[in-house]
Amino acid sequence: MQQLKTLKILLILSACLLVGMVTAFLLKPTQVDVKASGHKLGGDFTLTSSAGPVSLSDFKGKVVAIYIGYASCPDVCPTALAVLSQAVRNLQAEQRDQVQGIFISVDPERDTPEKLAQYTQFFSDRLIGVTGSREQIDRVVRQYGAFYRVVALDDSALGYAVDHSSRLYLIDRDGELAGTLIHNSTPTELSSWLQRLLAD
Repeated sequence: MQQLKTLKILLILSACLLVGMVTAFLLKPTQVDVKASGHKLGGDFTLTSSAGPVSLSDFKGKVVAIYIGYASCPDVCPTALAVLSQAVRNLQAEQRDQVQGIFISVDPERDTPEKLAQYTQFFSDRLIGVTGSREQIDRVVRQYGAFYRVVALDDSALGYAVDHSSRLYLIDRDGELAGTLIHNSTPTELSSWLQRLLAD
């Protein structure tokens, strides 16, 4: 009888473990190959950097990684940009010259082009910060299937925060959106994507 109880407990524990593993697998952040999925997102845009207007088409012939966020973001944006900078450092020198990172701020009230220049240089010299009018920003956000919303912080000196989607958008040499990675992908995963796009 005791053996039967032990066996039932082991079976229940095994079932729970199996369910947990399946759930973890299903919830694991995934990369999306946009071209394979058939979704039409992306496209050219023009925003403003500290050096003047910047268009995605300026970097045709290079592989571009875009991240949409804001400089006052406490954790998600710095994590994603750190992953991007490390992924670029993992490449060979001649490959690094063919990759451009673009950080798009959805917080133009606080993120001036000059502030973004300082912020992005902290992470990588292969990263440029851009922003624009609210209308321009909203257009790019829609183009790339992203989202953001301003959230009031009544008890904070910041005044407000910005909830936003957190994905790296990977653009091929032709200026087409090739795939996306969520912000907590590893530098190795991102390096592999960049190498694949550079080889195309």
